[in-house]
Amino acid sequence: MKLIEPRPVPLGGLRAMTVRRLLPSRDRRMVGAWCFIDHYGPDDVAVTGGMRVAPHPHTGLQTASWIFTGTIEHRDSLGTVADVRPGELNLMTAGYGINHSEYSTPDTTVLHGIQLWIALPHQDMNTAPAFENFVPEALTFDGQGSGQDASAPAPVQACVFLGSLGVAVDGQIRTGSSPVTTFSPLLGAEILVGAPGSVPGVDKNPADDAPRRTITLTLNPEYEHGFVVDTGALLIRGQQVAADEMLFIEPGTTELTIEAIGDTRLILLGGAPFGEEIAIWWNFIGRSHEGIVEARAAWNAQAESFEAVTAPAGASGTEIVTGGLLAAGQDASPGYPRFGGVVLLPGEYEEQPRTSVIPAPELPNARLKLRGD
Repeated sequence: MKLIEPRPVPLGGLRAMTVRRLLPSRDRRMVGAWCFIDHYGPDDVAVTGGMRVAPHPHTGLQTASWIFTGTIEHRDSLGTVADVRPGELNLMTAGYGINHSEYSTPDTTVLHGIQLWIALPHQDMNTAPAFENFVPEALTFDGQGSGQDASAPAPVQACVFLGSLGVAVDGQIRTGSSPVTTFSPLLGAEILVGAPGSVPGVDKNPADDAPRRTITLTLNPEYEHGFVVDTGALLIRGQQVAADEMLFIEPGTTELTIEAIGDTRLILLGGAPFGEEIAIWWNFIGRSHEGIVEARAAWNAQAESFEAVTAPAGASGTEIVTGGLLAAGQDASPGYPRFGGVVLLPGEYEEQPRTSVIPAPELPNARLKLRGD
């Protein structure tokens, strides 16, 4: 086992929203194919400005967005317009190339969630881009309810948004699974104990005398696992995991009993050891320095030539800049814009101008290194 602590990373801007990055880290690069974990909030949007990420590209990966509080609007070069809401998974496959924007909606006052990347295996790196939305069934376990004895155990809820997971609480057994497309064996789930909140500025660690709840998980012994604590704390094999920390566990575990301390929110990630070396730079994943250089050049060439097409006030649908769209399942061909067109927002977001894209920064002077697990 290895305890991983986050490092703060500002996303940029005058009122920079700061995230807590758990992967990649010095102590661990990946958990299965999970290669990037940004944990954020709860943030007061009036203070931080919320999430305001202009169109930017991705290659060689999938992004998984899971939010606890607030709403983020996602637009991409497939023409997708979708809100990221609590309890829903938005999974975007970049493959050969895609671009998208992410902005918290005007009615969002508190923003709290987690952003995840999944590395695509080498044979799938150039797959066509795609987008999926999935609302997993909530697996519920009896506990304290309105009007019941306050000493009754806290309720437990699990949502499995990738792969499958068995959960047992006080003899009650539930299994959840997800049909969402993945390119390697994966697990992703949220487990709630009690009523963890999303109040900016409030200590997310439990009181010393907080009640405890025992949960038993049925795990795939071939998987690595990462236990990310958002709120509360966990006790796993004698190791306490505090809010914002992640505990990494090597393959070999079939059944694991964990103890939640106080109101707890846990994100459980798992997957078979990836077994490949990858290069991660900016928003790209590649298998060589040259591949990253090529992706950067392709994006910046497109970014310089984009001309925004704005829809009339009140119009519905998307506004696409010059360049067109790559439909899901359509093969990219020579001469086609690798990252598709840029999708902008209509007039109701005029206070958040989106007439520009984010160019790729300068590469480091040294060659990018391939790194494994």
